[in-house]
Amino acid sequence: MMKKKRICRFCEEKIKYIDFKEDKRLVRFTTEQGKIIPRRTSGTCAKHQRQLVKAIKRARHLALIPYISEMTR
Repeated sequence: MMKKKRICRFCEEKIKYIDFKEDKRLVRFTTEQGKIIPRRTSGTCAKHQRQLVKAIKRARHLALIPYISEMTR
């Protein structure tokens, strides 16, 4: 059975740069435990996945998004 190929959301929306200040968008790409969702699961392309990881790490460092969620503590 063939799975439907996932299309990169960022390419679809023609986003050139993923900004670390858009915390609502970045939280969607993390699990409840705080892990970053892998490329094969999320469907993002390699270029945007690299930008996404960098943006998530920057946002975490500046405390815009948490490293782990409140429930897992």
